[in-house]
Amino acid sequence: MEEPKDAEKTFVLIEKTGGAESVGVSTATIAIQSYETSKFKAAKLNEEVKIAVNKIAEGMGDVIKAELNSDYNFTDTDIGRYRYQAVYDITYYKN
Repeated sequence: MEEPKDAEKTFVLIEKTGGAESVGVSTATIAIQSYETSKFKAAKLNEEVKIAVNKIAEGMGDVIKAELNSDYNFTDTDIGRYRYQAVYDITYYKN
């Protein structure tokens, strides 16, 4: 994932990092990074993201399940950007 050049102090990046397919059903592994100005705020934003993902998954007919694989502190120590990352395994019906 690349951070946008004109990124605000608070933002979220989403990237599909993998997936698989079988007859009629697919899975996608999604990494969601929450950036903030402090570790606490990044953790709080990460919690808000997880709530949003669960709400979105409940409302989408093609999504079978959205399972939180892991979430953790993912601060970029090289540049001092605070972030948390939530990784989801999404299972859905193929069209």
